[in-house]
Amino acid sequence: MHQFQIQANEYLSQNTNAYYHVPYVRWGNPGNPDYINDLKNTFNSYPKTKLNSAFQVLHGVLTEDIALLYKLLKHDALTVCVVPRAKSEQAYHPDQQLFRSTVQYVAQHTNGIIDGTGYIQRHTNTKTTHLRKEIPNFVNDGPQPYPGITAQTCTISTQIANTHVLLIDDIYTYEVNIDEDAISALLTAGAQSVTFYAVGKTVRQ
Repeated sequence: MHQFQIQANEYLSQNTNAYYHVPYVRWGNPGNPDYINDLKNTFNSYPKTKLNSAFQVLHGVLTEDIALLYKLLKHDALTVCVVPRAKSEQAYHPDQQLFRSTVQYVAQHTNGIIDGTGYIQRHTNTKTTHLRKEIPNFVNDGPQPYPGITAQTCTISTQIANTHVLLIDDIYTYEVNIDEDAISALLTAGAQSVTFYAVGKTVRQ
């Protein structure tokens, strides 16, 4: 696991401590965490065997890293939240929410962790930012990221107040700003602190 810092910008008012498991060097390249892409299952077309294999790998990664972060951050309790997918909750089949489900399973089985994986719920579609081109028969509706998009398109639980949050996403990408905006929304909702963690972090060119 590696540490970095998310810098304050128009989406985020303060620098934020962050961690990631491995560099994300594009799908199919040696060492890339391709299981993240499998769990996205964007078009709900992956066989159960492939999804189960990706679940097992991510489960091992998260079990190790979340336990380590709990020790490093030294809070009595750490509330684990997940950055929601771009579309509203009802737009996804359960097999397309397996990243969040895996985080939830690990959170519920790790000492000192509060399961807050349902604390941020998307109710309004936004643009899916990881699709770099138009896909036939796939409507990628909704706005591009803008400051305040999380608060305006998501319901955030009041249980966030006065907690120390570990906010988890699958991939952190510079200049997309979805993660920065989600951190800001949690702080506005009353979180005492937010630490960010991504399984993969894109490599800056």
